[in-house]
Amino acid sequence: MNEFINEKMMPIAARVSQNKILVAIRNGITLALPLIIVGSLLLIISSFPIDAWVEFLTKHGLVDILIKGVDGTFGIMGLVAAFGIAHALAVQYDKDGVSAGIISVASFLILTPHILNEEAGAGIPVAYMGAKGLFVAMVVGIISAYIFTWFINHNIQIKLPESVPPAVAKSFSALIPGASIIIMWLVIYAIIQKTGIASGNIHDLLMQIFGGPLGLLGGTLGGTVISIILVSTFWFMGIHGANVVNSVIMPIWLMNTDANRVAFQAGEELPHIITQPFMESFVYMGGGGATLGLVIAIAITALKKNASRVTKGIAPLTLAPGIFNINEPAMFGLPIVLNVSLIIPFILAPVVNAVVTYFAMATGLVHGTVGVVIPWTMPPIVSGFLATGGHISGSIIQIICLVLNVLIYLPFFNVVERQNRKNEAQEEV
Repeated sequence: MNEFINEKMMPIAARVSQNKILVAIRNGITLALPLIIVGSLLLIISSFPIDAWVEFLTKHGLVDILIKGVDGTFGIMGLVAAFGIAHALAVQYDKDGVSAGIISVASFLILTPHILNEEAGAGIPVAYMGAKGLFVAMVVGIISAYIFTWFINHNIQIKLPESVPPAVAKSFSALIPGASIIIMWLVIYAIIQKTGIASGNIHDLLMQIFGGPLGLLGGTLGGTVISIILVSTFWFMGIHGANVVNSVIMPIWLMNTDANRVAFQAGEELPHIITQPFMESFVYMGGGGATLGLVIAIAITALKKNASRVTKGIAPLTLAPGIFNINEPAMFGLPIVLNVSLIIPFILAPVVNAVVTYFAMATGLVHGTVGVVIPWTMPPIVSGFLATGGHISGSIIQIICLVLNVLIYLPFFNVVERQNRKNEAQEEV
């Protein structure tokens, strides 16, 4: 098994994880996460489920101010991604990422339809600047960065003397490729407008193209289970599974998250169960493989009198960070990577979490996620409470899943523990 993984699977997994487009999408969208977390905090404050608190905010006119902050953070997710993806891709080719990012932002705005109002003038819908614009941000960012790189590689640029300040030189260097890219997107916008494809809206067009296939993978229980299996398989081979698989599905999760946020603010039924908080707070408790259940199983085993020295030593090193969803000590210290004894629970535990939580939310036993994005280091129980908008049911389902995870991991870790004790007994002899 190890020989097959090392010789056949590892090279493929390594190439996939180092794919420049996947890295650019991941890093570009991640650039917007601090804004999303800040917006989530403002959303929690504005709608915390205590009537007296909500009445206080409403009475003093603070709700609208807080919601303005939510729209100003969630509402530019797509715009930030357009910059971040182009920047990340250009940097990988040792080109000026800032210029590539700025050109991408301008192209994104050109492609986005305007709202015309006689009194207020032209405007851009906040929805398309936010999560609904992620597909356009991805396409524009990737294509713009590649074209920008091509121009620079072929020396189609304005070069100034070395005595000119670097900032000025870079601006002029980006002039020709920038003008070409912007004109290209402007022509594409005109064609879509004139032909009436997808009502003249490229956002709707790309949603039809990408939304269906990715929605099946990221918006359904079956697709989610497949993504979990892929993530765990990559992790088992030592590749950061979330960076590979979730880079592709993240736009769907973020769109679902934002749709839930809008519905929650409007007092409407939440349209989606599977969102980014669903995955991070309920499926991957402890990190990839839902390893918080494993480190708790290790801690329980370490309390036994006949526990191996390895288990007693690794228990505190894995439990403390595991509570905060940091599982690298367990991944590479236990290890989980390439440990055939733990591959089954490593896949099974997060799958069980997804299935149990999905049906609990679908049946109304547990409140759905309200569009609040929790920092990934937030410990379970607290994260479930916040992700569901302050509902205790979110914490309860996390406790249930944790118990199930411990029960799943415990018999498999006992196999590892018996081997540890056997090895130590042989060393003593």
